[in-house]
Amino acid sequence: MDRYSEYRTMWLLVFFDLPTDTKKERKAASNFRKNLIKDGFSMFQFSIYVRHCASRENADVHLKRVKSLLPEYGQVGCLTITDKQFSEIDLFICQKPVAPTAPGQQLEMF
Repeated sequence: MDRYSEYRTMWLLVFFDLPTDTKKERKAASNFRKNLIKDGFSMFQFSIYVRHCASRENADVHLKRVKSLLPEYGQVGCLTITDKQFSEIDLFICQKPVAPTAPGQQLEMF
């Protein structure tokens, strides 16, 4: 059985900054995001979507598809990296501390 090489499998990242000033622009931005999701992309951050691709050729197919989905206005960037490069991401999730809630009232039966 062939093992997928971490140097052959790819990740396609799409970064975008789309205007949302008018109703038409908001609709175009929303449609762009929905179409990315339909094509198998997942949200990585608010305006960064990623998709795993089995090969460079497969990544090129999805890159062409993203190009066909581009809205009229805004900035969209695409980056293709290997699975090995993607695995080297240092991801930090920072959250504000949440104060513990007061325990609920204890009910007594009998």
